[in-house]
Amino acid sequence: MDIGLISAFFGGVLALLSPCAALLMPAFFASTVGSGPRLLLHGGVFTGGLLLVLVPIGVGAGAIGSLFTTHRQLIVLIAALILIVFGALQVLGLGFDPSKMLPDGADLHARAASKTGLAKTLLLGAASGIAGFCAGPILGAVLTVAAAQGDVLKAGLLLAVYGIGMVVPLLLIAALWRRFGARGRKALRGRTFTVLGRELHTTSVITGLLIMAVGVLFWTTNGFVGAPELVPAEAQAWLQQQAWLLANPVVDAVGVLVVAGLVLLWWFRRERRRDREHESAVEASADGSERSAPAERAGEGA
Repeated sequence: MDIGLISAFFGGVLALLSPCAALLMPAFFASTVGSGPRLLLHGGVFTGGLLLVLVPIGVGAGAIGSLFTTHRQLIVLIAALILIVFGALQVLGLGFDPSKMLPDGADLHARAASKTGLAKTLLLGAASGIAGFCAGPILGAVLTVAAAQGDVLKAGLLLAVYGIGMVVPLLLIAALWRRFGARGRKALRGRTFTVLGRELHTTSVITGLLIMAVGVLFWTTNGFVGAPELVPAEAQAWLQQQAWLLANPVVDAVGVLVVAGLVLLWWFRRERRRDREHESAVEASADGSERSAPAERAGEGA
């Protein structure tokens, strides 16, 4: 598994949790969309909006980087220094909003506010991919790595993974929003602390240190080329062999039946829970009526 892809994914996760707008998007989804299939539908549309903006930007960065492949050592050095600078900016909370650098980028949130339903979700996804003062250095770092790859497809993939890194925690937090409670939401937002008279934020510090570490690793591994495989080659070969064994119609049919069974079980349990809740509500209403009847008769007698 590529270290660059892992870095891009966690960059998306930390961009969603950045202190400027921490949990605003999950809160919006939890309050307006809820959970279940509707959340998944809006999550898919939100992802589409993200990728619609991020992937072309990544492809453009990769195309620019491919023009300088003959100077790879210099590109790797410059990219590593840029990553370290972006990391330092993130630690100090000195961000920037990338949407102001793109045509009409700053107007996406305004357009989203005027829409409703899936159109609003799509525009929110497009805006969230590039907007955000705190997330600016994170996106800049991912774009730097994408440009240094010198590969258009790999650069587009990096930005797609960055977007997916934003979506996964978004859907998880929105689905579990009520269970978190006030204490859990406060913990997810992080906290501020003061160092040498400057107020810092835990999420920004963690993100910045990770970006700086990626910058150092980028330089020492010649742009991740010399980075060790996170999954050994023997393990990859074994996984590929097992995948071939599973690629047959019988296994596919069994898999479909298992998934269908799980869906039916979930639906059955959900219906039973609804029936119990309905019966409880009817019983509570009946009890309330029985209690109020003597009081009404007493009032009539008086």
